[in-house]
Amino acid sequence: MTEHPIVIALTFAVYFACVLLIGWYAYQRTKDLSDFILGGRRLQTGVAALSASASDMSGWLLLGLPGFAYAAGLESIWLAGGLLIGTWLNWRIVARRLRSFSEAYDNALTLPEYFANRFEDKTGLLRGLAAITILLFFLIYTASGLVAGGKLFESVFGLPYVWAVAIAVLSIILYTAVGGFLAVSWSDVLQGLLMALALVVTPWIALQQLGGFNAAVEQIRSIDPLLLDALTKTDGTALGLIGIVSLAAWGLGYFGQPHILARFQAIESPRKIGAARRIAVTWVALTLAGATLTGMAGILLVDPPLAADARETVFIVLVNLLFHPVVAGILLAAILAAIMSTADSQLLVCSSAFTEDVYRTAFRRAASQTELVAVGRFAVILVSLVAFAIALDPDTMVLELVAYAWAGFGAAFGPAVILSLYWPRMTGLGALAGILAGGLTVVLWKQLTGGIFDLYEIVPGIIASSLAIYAVSAITQGEKAARLAARFESVRQQDAGL
Repeated sequence: MTEHPIVIALTFAVYFACVLLIGWYAYQRTKDLSDFILGGRRLQTGVAALSASASDMSGWLLLGLPGFAYAAGLESIWLAGGLLIGTWLNWRIVARRLRSFSEAYDNALTLPEYFANRFEDKTGLLRGLAAITILLFFLIYTASGLVAGGKLFESVFGLPYVWAVAIAVLSIILYTAVGGFLAVSWSDVLQGLLMALALVVTPWIALQQLGGFNAAVEQIRSIDPLLLDALTKTDGTALGLIGIVSLAAWGLGYFGQPHILARFQAIESPRKIGAARRIAVTWVALTLAGATLTGMAGILLVDPPLAADARETVFIVLVNLLFHPVVAGILLAAILAAIMSTADSQLLVCSSAFTEDVYRTAFRRAASQTELVAVGRFAVILVSLVAFAIALDPDTMVLELVAYAWAGFGAAFGPAVILSLYWPRMTGLGALAGILAGGLTVVLWKQLTGGIFDLYEIVPGIIASSLAIYAVSAITQGEKAARLAARFESVRQQDAGL
């Protein structure tokens, strides 16, 4: 618990008030399901860039990554570097085409709907499988945000963990259910700027306390030189190829994250993608570097050292140590911003999948827009409650939950998204096989340990998914596949002409 909980609580209250005002304003502009799910495809450049980045970097950016750097030192740069490269590639390879293709294929609002329209899936199997995959993995992903929120409120205010998680759930539900996509995207701008501020100011002040960057490096070297060796673990063993690939492979997950892909679909014009990419990549580079430096500064400034199960609170401890309570409250609100910016996006994608891809498709094709928006808001609450139940274990590590869900989405959807945008001969059965192969490989690989099975499950998942898509598509060519390829070429030429 902090020494000045009332001051920090007031700071949090001001932040909450700002977010709720954004939610209320967005509520006034949410008229139909398209507004609720994608904001009517009218996100401006800066909003789309910061929203995509902030919704990507959840509470793990201020808890998990600093905690990893605190424990492992420069080993963490493989993870940070992989994420930075993955961000750039996602904007470069996927963003523009997905924006154009999702609109060209009958204005698809969700990723499952895009797959169904792209491959003319009349059976509902492809759309249903994609929706179920989203719901299952996002329950785990959303739970990671609630765990982070619980640790924040528990550490700052000394609340019992269950109550701390409950507060995190309630705060996220309020503006997400009310304001939908616009509330989530506009609040992401505020949250993204606050996160960047915290991760620039905190390591900068910490380094000043330590006498500068070079002095800090020498102090860490005197404690344990292995902390400065990116190729060796702190126990003296080599990180090895499996370890390096496993960390860097986090970047491969970007291509299949529905909450990030939704921002690409929602930007107002494909022509704005280039400018948005530059903003997003700059933000990600700054925050990843700041999070890594924060964790390493904690090695020198946090005394006594944090226990293994508390290392993810190193940012919280450092902020309370370095700053006046008012400033500390603002910077700690950045953790809340990180948690909310991702959890709200995940809840909205789950709500969209349930409403558009399950409820309307399977049960109420004639449902009115008012009814669908109401169902979407109900789905936000329902998913939040299930995620709350998953998050009730206080010993759960944020980074572990994120890693599992990240791998699930990256393997299940990543190859399917990229190949659907670039390979005209891909078929619906190929997409179905790829989603199944990727998701199941991640689940099964996670249960195995030792040797090659220590490789991060996203790598074998993506390989299995890609091979399944290619093999099944190759053997299911026919008249329909030729028709799909012809339409693909038409859409591609339209996109090239923009």
